[in-house]
Amino acid sequence: MEIIEPDSPKRLKRSNIDKMLSGVCGGLAKYLDVDSTIIRLAFAFAAVFAGTGILIYLIMWIIMPKENF
Repeated sequence: MEIIEPDSPKRLKRSNIDKMLSGVCGGLAKYLDVDSTIIRLAFAFAAVFAGTGILIYLIMWIIMPKENF
C-alpha cells in the first residue's frame, strides 16, 4: 500500500530567483501559475492608466514574506 502525501498549500511569497526589484511579480506569477512578464505588464498598465499599480506593488512588497530556500 502506497501512502500519498497531500500537496502542501500554495503560499504567496516574494521570489528570490525571478525578481527585478523585490520579487513581488515573480512570486505572484508563481502563485498564479502564469509567466511573470504578464504580471509585470499588468502592474505597469495599472500604474500608467489607473495610477494604482505602484501603490499596490509597494503594499505587496511590505506584506509578502520572502521565499526561503
